[in-house]
Amino acid sequence: MTIRVLLVDDQPLLRTGFRLILQSEPDVEVVGEAGDGEVALSQVRALRPDVVLMDIRMPRMDGVEATRRLAELPDPPRVLVLTTYDLDEYVVDSLRAGASGFLLKDVPAEDLVDAVRVVHRGEAVVAPRVTRRLLDRFARLLPAAGQEPPPLDGLTEREHQVLLLVARGMSNAEIAAELVLSETTVKTHVSNVLMKLGLRDRVQAVVLAYERGIVRPSAS
Repeated sequence: MTIRVLLVDDQPLLRTGFRLILQSEPDVEVVGEAGDGEVALSQVRALRPDVVLMDIRMPRMDGVEATRRLAELPDPPRVLVLTTYDLDEYVVDSLRAGASGFLLKDVPAEDLVDAVRVVHRGEAVVAPRVTRRLLDRFARLLPAAGQEPPPLDGLTEREHQVLLLVARGMSNAEIAAELVLSETTVKTHVSNVLMKLGLRDRVQAVVLAYERGIVRPSAS
C-alpha cells in the first residue's frame, strides 16, 4: 500500500527537501504541498492524503488550528507535526488538537520516513527523551482548556501501570521488560487503555496522564 503524504510548511525549500526524501521511498507518494493551514485544509479535502506533515508556525492559519480542524473531519488524515525547536509550547497545543506526534525538522532522513510509516499504521511517534523534556516543561499549560479528562476508574490496576509507563515515554518492549510481560500482552493493555479512555493514540495518553496528575513535571 502506498502512503499518500501532504507536505505543509511555509518554506518552499524545506518542502522540497522533505519531498526528495519521501519520494525516494517506494511505498511513499507526496501528493501535494501547502504553504499555510488554510491551503492545507483544501488540499486534504481534494487529495485525501493518509499522512500530513504539518509545520506549526505559518501565516493565515497555523499548524495547531489546521490540525484541530483536520481532526474534525469524518475520516481525518494522521498529522505529524514538524518543529524547529524541541521545546516549543505550540507542540503541546498541537498534540491536544489531535496530532499523532512530532519530529524536529533536522531529523535524519531515515527517521522521517520511519515516522511516516509508524503514523500511517495508526501508531504515534513519541520520542521518549524529547517528549519527556517537552511535557515536563510545558505540562502546566495542559489543563488550560478543553473538557475535563475522562475518569480513570474503569482501568484495571495493570492498565494503570501501563498508562504510567506509556506516559513516561516507554516503548512496548521497555514496558514488557519493566512489568515482566510479553510485548503482545503489553500491546493489548495499551489498546484497552486507549479504548476505555476514548483516546486515539499514545500521544493523547501521555497528555491525559499529565492532565490527571498521574505523572508530574520534573523540577529541571
